[in-house]
Amino acid sequence: MRSAEQLSRGWEAASCSPDSHLDPDTLDGLEWIPAAVPGTAAAALLGAGLWRQGEVADLDGEDWWFRVRFDAAPPAEGEEVALRLAGIATVAEVFLNRRRVLESDSMFAAHTLDVGSSLLGEGNELAIRCRALAPLLGTRSKPRARWRTMLADGRLRFFRTMLLGRAPGFAPGPPAVGPWRPVWLERRRAVALEGVRLRARLSGDEGRLAVRVGLRALGEAAPEAAELELEGPSGSHCVALELEPGNEEWVARGELRVPSVARWWPHTHGEPVLHRVSLRIGSGAETLSADLGRVGFRDLAPGPGPDHALDVDGLDLHVNGVRVFARGAVWTPEDPVGLAPGEERLRAALERARDAGMNMLRIPGTAAYESPLFHDLCDELGILVWQDFMFANFDYPLADERFRESVEAEAQAVLASIAGRPSTAVLCGNSEVEQQAAMFGADPALGRGELFGELLPRLAAEAGADVPYVPSAPCGGARPFVPDRGIANYYGVGGYRRPLSDARLAGVRFAAECLAFANVPDEAAIDALLPEGPAEAVVHHPRWKAGVPRDVGAGWDFDDVRDHYLAQLFGVDPGELRRYDHDRYLQLSRAVSGEVMAAVFGEWRRAGSPCGGGLVLWMKDLAPGAGWGLLDHAGKPKCAYHHLRRALAPVAVWMTDEGLGGVAVHVANDAEEPLEANLRIGLYADWEQRVGDAAVDVALAAHATASFDLEALLGRFADSSWAYRFGPPAQDLIVASLEREPNAAAPLSRCFHLPAGRPSAVEAPGRLGLEASATAAHEGGARLLLRSDRFVYGVRVSAEQAEPEDDAFSLEPGVEHAVMLKSLSGASISSISVSALNMRGRMTATVQGPV
Repeated sequence: MRSAEQLSRGWEAASCSPDSHLDPDTLDGLEWIPAAVPGTAAAALLGAGLWRQGEVADLDGEDWWFRVRFDAAPPAEGEEVALRLAGIATVAEVFLNRRRVLESDSMFAAHTLDVGSSLLGEGNELAIRCRALAPLLGTRSKPRARWRTMLADGRLRFFRTMLLGRAPGFAPGPPAVGPWRPVWLERRRAVALEGVRLRARLSGDEGRLAVRVGLRALGEAAPEAAELELEGPSGSHCVALELEPGNEEWVARGELRVPSVARWWPHTHGEPVLHRVSLRIGSGAETLSADLGRVGFRDLAPGPGPDHALDVDGLDLHVNGVRVFARGAVWTPEDPVGLAPGEERLRAALERARDAGMNMLRIPGTAAYESPLFHDLCDELGILVWQDFMFANFDYPLADERFRESVEAEAQAVLASIAGRPSTAVLCGNSEVEQQAAMFGADPALGRGELFGELLPRLAAEAGADVPYVPSAPCGGARPFVPDRGIANYYGVGGYRRPLSDARLAGVRFAAECLAFANVPDEAAIDALLPEGPAEAVVHHPRWKAGVPRDVGAGWDFDDVRDHYLAQLFGVDPGELRRYDHDRYLQLSRAVSGEVMAAVFGEWRRAGSPCGGGLVLWMKDLAPGAGWGLLDHAGKPKCAYHHLRRALAPVAVWMTDEGLGGVAVHVANDAEEPLEANLRIGLYADWEQRVGDAAVDVALAAHATASFDLEALLGRFADSSWAYRFGPPAQDLIVASLEREPNAAAPLSRCFHLPAGRPSAVEAPGRLGLEASATAAHEGGARLLLRSDRFVYGVRVSAEQAEPEDDAFSLEPGVEHAVMLKSLSGASISSISVSALNMRGRMTATVQGPV
């Protein structure tokens, strides 16, 4: 019924002054460079070697042209040809064979143009002009904003475009300019489908799938019959649909019921079961079939009951009647330069999130709506999506009728794409608008207004979205930024340099973003930042600092925030350490932000916490350097990623310091199967001498948590938190290990508590008694086995063209620890390097034996 001809090859791009008045007939004099579409001007410059990623590029000051020549046959009889443009940034004109066919002023708008009569067969030319945005900003100043923000140029509020790339403090550039989403020709034959709407829901154990599809006959014959079919783990089911004739199209509608349907779960709590849906039109030999995608059946509620109020109680997500501690990160574009990564790259990035125990990602209002592929993969991988509408901080001019129409069309389009998906979990009106108004001294209610308080929630309801709507993040309470009411942006620990105890004191209900640190990447990413020559000034080099976020106008940046906790946790002077031993400074800096994040999530995840979840700011760096990302700009995990991966795992053990109450040991079993394991406790003095132990069998139901008093497990008082301080600490290391077998090299989960602080001495491998051996594994991988006599803290594992499944971990004295390494090139790993925060130098293990 339809086929696609991608216009993705042969594009070229060129820039010119905005006052040059060029048109498609006068473009040949420009200096053209190869371009990729989907793509941006920055991607074209990068590909041509005219720009280096990480540098600021002011692309809003020029007009950018993109053009391609292609062959396309005119439509056959009973066929129509549409030009599809999924998104152009930002104010644009489109010319087909030198005739203007479109004007657009929204980056977020998709367009479908009937171009059958305009095609020439051979030698067609498509040209796109993206107008310089900087001069256009000067043409818009009314209505006057009721509050100001330093996030970005306030005049951007008049334009529907992405703020990333135009926010000086954390995303200074490059801005998105160009056809950033796919461009293709679509041929439609016999019947065209319009406005497909699938809404899956549960009624007890029965799945119900409501469908509405517009059908437009392209020939003379009208559709005679339509049938919906569902196939998947719950079997094969079909239902005949009613056909309702209209003026030019028919509407097929109906409801399919599936008894004892298999439910969709977030991956941390079960299987994200999907069912494929198809539509059959006609009968017998004339039957046409269309794939409508996949659906999942699940219940979702913002809290445990109907009295749960988001503005007060925050988000306490319940899926299929089970409480889900939502954890993850704020999503950043996987390809911030080109903005449209291929399926393999996008899948790999989302699998990173899943493998880190994340079950929610937030698409923030400073960015752009994601592709259908992104949402398909989240459905498949069991990752919940918090979807902001693309509004942030500004006072938007909804009274402008053209602006209102644009916003309504934008919201309706995105809701049509995501409202029926099982992964869609939250719709949010904006990022920080209510907070911005309140912090400027205005009434926070002004930040909600008609747009976020009435229009967007109404459109969400009309779209049949069965998820909570949050008007703004943060919001709730008398002041929208107070963390113990509603939805918070929590930076008590982090930006405001509060002690770790603030994570509990703040009473956070849900953190829509939190824990921003300048996370230091590994050596390879740092080396890419430096010019040729000696590297003694690494952390002061301008290219290094270019990747560090800061609040505009502040005298500090997020390097300073990380340094604060470096001093607090490690007892060092960061400035002095950076001057005389910058390698050590970077080593400790990599570790500290991850340790802080894991500690905060331990507070929030425990059974006694009021917190329903938190999302770290953010998933991946936009540019090289020490950005907020848990992954560096190339997608490689930083230390913080590994610390969070253990803290967020579906089955996990962790400890919290309860002061005079000692140490609490917490166990979580988010999985859908009951857990039977042994919880083993070990206490060590002088980092190696065992002075206490205990073990208890743990039986946890599915989706359950438990907490234990460590000294109750020991059967004696041990001053485990070293709070009473009657003398020196009786132990400086406490280990809690959740195991299927005693002292397992690969436990279900293991954690460490250091009541008297982190080890300060750096010792030789021989003094630590560290032993390392490695054997070859499948597909070029390797298995590393480590054992030590003394506590080894902050172990890092590396090998050329390889990646460890676990990193930045510690070793319990006398207990083996196994790590699998994956070959990234397919070639066999020959040797593995091991280092640690309390070990001098490195140890190398040669990989032995065949696969």
